[in-house]
Amino acid sequence: MGFLEEIQRRRTFGIISHPDAGKTTLTEKLLLFGGAIQEAGAVKNNKIKKGATSDFMEIERQRGISVSTSVLAFNYKDKKINILDTPGHKDFAEDTFRTLTAVDSVIVVIDVAKGVEEQTEKLVAVCRLRKIPIIVFINKLDREGKDAFDLMDEVEQKLGLTVTPLSFPIGMGYDFQGIYNLWEQNINLFSGDSRKNIEETIAFSDVKNPELEKIIGQKPADRLREELELIDEVYPKFDRQDYLDGKLQPVFFGSALNNFGVRELLDCFVEIAPSPRPKDSETRLVDPKEEKMTGFVFKIHANMDPKHRDRLAFIKIVSGTFERNKPYYHVRQKKNLKFSSPNAFFAEKKEIVDISYPGDIVGLHDTGNFKIGDTLTEGEIMSFKGIPSFSPEHFRYINNADPMKAKQLDKGIDQLMDEGVAQLFTLEMNNRKIIGTVGALQYEVIQYRLEHEYGAKCTYENFPVHKACWVKPNDPKSEEFKEFRRIKQKFLAHDKYGQLVFLADSDFTIQMTQNKYPNVKLFFTSEFE
Repeated sequence: MGFLEEIQRRRTFGIISHPDAGKTTLTEKLLLFGGAIQEAGAVKNNKIKKGATSDFMEIERQRGISVSTSVLAFNYKDKKINILDTPGHKDFAEDTFRTLTAVDSVIVVIDVAKGVEEQTEKLVAVCRLRKIPIIVFINKLDREGKDAFDLMDEVEQKLGLTVTPLSFPIGMGYDFQGIYNLWEQNINLFSGDSRKNIEETIAFSDVKNPELEKIIGQKPADRLREELELIDEVYPKFDRQDYLDGKLQPVFFGSALNNFGVRELLDCFVEIAPSPRPKDSETRLVDPKEEKMTGFVFKIHANMDPKHRDRLAFIKIVSGTFERNKPYYHVRQKKNLKFSSPNAFFAEKKEIVDISYPGDIVGLHDTGNFKIGDTLTEGEIMSFKGIPSFSPEHFRYINNADPMKAKQLDKGIDQLMDEGVAQLFTLEMNNRKIIGTVGALQYEVIQYRLEHEYGAKCTYENFPVHKACWVKPNDPKSEEFKEFRRIKQKFLAHDKYGQLVFLADSDFTIQMTQNKYPNVKLFFTSEFE
């Protein structure tokens, strides 16, 4: 297969939603259809000890939530599908925002009973900003929930989308009988028995056919015909170009837990979803079909395998082919690196790959060369834009609880910060370490991982800071800057890369500081270059 065909058959997408809408379960069922796994480990069901394939870390298995983005690939109908499953919990949103820089399209999962929730609104806003094509999957149809039309209205109003249903439920909750697939014009009946792996479908090109009553009963048949007529009048016809341009969002209904409606989603997805798309860098637009390799790091994950203390940098290939043992240029460090064992992910297995194509996600073993947002090329100096780093909202002192393990603690903190889990600030005055995070749940994760992966125990103390501001004086030698440093010395710290940071205790302080020292610029992200 040639280079262009390989690009055409790639589909790289993310699944986003509010926690508990069923994202991880949907990911698993997609893997099941792709033949990548044999049985699904229902996330909530404790009888199955396997745990979901996509939840790597122990803390996720205990809590039943996903806290880090995982990468899963499988083949389906001659397409190669890369799924980036993202955490839904808002404390881990920055991981999700970064992941959205690496996908070509998105599936948004919505819970039939809860409808559109706050976290979904934020994530969809990011997708719309970047014009990422979106498919909506309304999940948990076997539970009592809102009316299908009301839900679609809510999606349009709250998320600002223009939807068109490509499948439609027959009944809901207790009366749920199945799905009418508008995309393929057939009916998929729900037996309620989730042990059967894949339900039978009945082709139905004409809903007026009296056979329909025999299958689902008189009342539901009449109702379905009315609803399909209404859909015809109210919603726009599906147009693939509008979907690719982010102007139209198809909707599917189903129940991921019961394997229902997932195949319809997947069959349509592989046909309509975009193959890898061009990406903007700071100098130019990079097309996937270019011969030279470019790619960027959107995630770093330490200790994927607790036995080997390894760190993997996840790289999205934007153009060209990434080959094993070939030197590539690390733009920020201005040096060439080569990689003898690039990993690809196939369900939960990692494999070493010789060649990867645009759209693929490659895991590179990292000894500390990478940070999030780094670009690799074949020599061209460029960097991809839009990989966010957020100003923390919570701050705590971190203290060592076991003096014998100081070295392990330092190493652990160092590596976890590289992952982008949180940010580390060291006070200038007394070298005390402060950890800043976007969400409070991250402190638990850090504490848990330090103990279980590095054998180090820590405790926290509150530190009353409102915001971290990165400091950039117009003239580092000026009297004004010297005075700023003297007056604010208690609140000055350095981040991991040695940049000066002012830890302000309120918005008022920031305002006053900017008025008093107009030539000392304050920034809320570390990427102000």
